[in-house]
Amino acid sequence: MAAQGTMANKGPAYGLSRQVQDKIEQKYDTELEARLVEWIVAQCGPAVGKPEAGKLGFQTWLKDGCVLCELINSLCKDKPVKKIQSSSMAFKQMEQVSQFLNAAERYGIIKTDMFQTVDLWEGKDLAAVQRTLMALGSIAVTKDDGAFRGDPNWFFKKAQENRRDFSDYQMKEGKNVIGLQMGSNKGASQSGMTGYGRPRQIMNP
Repeated sequence: MAAQGTMANKGPAYGLSRQVQDKIEQKYDTELEARLVEWIVAQCGPAVGKPEAGKLGFQTWLKDGCVLCELINSLCKDKPVKKIQSSSMAFKQMEQVSQFLNAAERYGIIKTDMFQTVDLWEGKDLAAVQRTLMALGSIAVTKDDGAFRGDPNWFFKKAQENRRDFSDYQMKEGKNVIGLQMGSNKGASQSGMTGYGRPRQIMNP
């Protein structure tokens, strides 16, 4: 996975990395784009404008970070991004996108659902941008704190429950492992340690 990521991020896309890029681009969902635009406008108000339809329009609309920062501010009572400024300077735009990402993480988006600044800014992976915004909408609906505006049916109301179930499951798994390690070594032998090429016997619990 990491290797793919680094390939897609280096210089012009040739050969294999071009294929990787094409695969990434196929995951971009135009129906999702329409839903996300509708939500962002409902959430932030008409002042944020509307992008031209299509991936490039979506990227251009979000690229300077202003719309994203307005969005996260509209969901948080403490308005995490204090100063939102339209700027033509690349580093300012990237900085605002980073501010959005930091605030979104504090809001509850898990690392694996976060896009990287280059995903949006250089158009590396706009599907990842969609994933982040979907996760944001899901958390906003799940929090149900009165800040969400729009149609709650646009998002799955499951972000928090899933994470809790997952960690409970992990904790149980962890206890099993610790239990086995702490227990006696009765019945332990090297009979499961076979040479290469022969399948190991895995006992079902």
